[in-house]
Amino acid sequence: MRAGFAVLLSVCLIITGCSKKEQPAADGGGQPRIKVAFVPKLQGIPYFEAMNSGGQKAAQELGVDWIYKGGTTADPGAQTEILKSLIQQKVDVLVVAPNDPDSVVPILADAANKGIKVLTSDTDAPNSVREMFVNQATADGIGQAVIDSLMTPMGGKGKYAIVSCGQTAANLNSWIEVQKRYAAEKYPAATLVDTVYAGEDEAKAVSMAKDLMNAHPDLTGLIGQCTTSAPGVAKAVREAGKIGKVFTVGVGTPNSMKPYLQDGSSSTSILWDVEQLGYLTAWAGAKVKRGEPVQATNNVSAKLPAVKFENKMLLLGDPLKLTKDNVGDYDY
Repeated sequence: MRAGFAVLLSVCLIITGCSKKEQPAADGGGQPRIKVAFVPKLQGIPYFEAMNSGGQKAAQELGVDWIYKGGTTADPGAQTEILKSLIQQKVDVLVVAPNDPDSVVPILADAANKGIKVLTSDTDAPNSVREMFVNQATADGIGQAVIDSLMTPMGGKGKYAIVSCGQTAANLNSWIEVQKRYAAEKYPAATLVDTVYAGEDEAKAVSMAKDLMNAHPDLTGLIGQCTTSAPGVAKAVREAGKIGKVFTVGVGTPNSMKPYLQDGSSSTSILWDVEQLGYLTAWAGAKVKRGEPVQATNNVSAKLPAVKFENKMLLLGDPLKLTKDNVGDYDY
């Protein structure tokens, strides 16, 4: 009788595919592991690789699966295709740093309709169905810090230009608007002569910065608005032999900015702890999927003891100012 039951049980397992091996991986509490997928603007640059490292660390500590998948160029169409493929894979949480906030609206709605939790991180898509935006710092905080850091070596006056990245990147554009408004109010003797867009292409940023210096011989300031244009404008000043004559600041990662901060071709780099932004992204994804409430102030980890949450925005914290004195404290 027992032998017959064992045979029947074996047949049941084969037919239904319910063997232990084929069950979804479980977390420490016996629940199926949550799959959190993060789609960056593009894969392979230090900034998003650092976010990925932080996400991986959080995944290990929180018992979730972290999927990191991005394009090789900052192309909205390519990003949409990646989002579609992750929806087909039936991930639990889909997080995106959109290259174009408007172009992801339909695909994020489709994900939500299929029961996938949708978030944005690093860059928002405010018109989408995203449940939460994991923000690195406020636009006011970043924009004002960049301008103050540039105006200090410029003496609060003179001509400056901005080399940004994606023309439709919501976060970059919000910082630029703050910079324009803040500089006009606090530094009326300073003039913004041009804003150009290099995509996520450092070589193009170098070329554009040189063109700006040639077009405006009296230019004394350059802003590199993202982590590829920040080293790009500094490199342009170095190669043009204008260190000490044209001052640059930017939003750049520590390792990419270190040589430029050390030789004076860049005065300051404004950033935040990018690895912790990745950690917070994974944490938020797990929290939303599990239906756990996010408090006004959250003790996320030892390094993130008081993360604020308001109006669907989870805020990493204040901007970090990297200089030649502290840039060596960070390794990414």
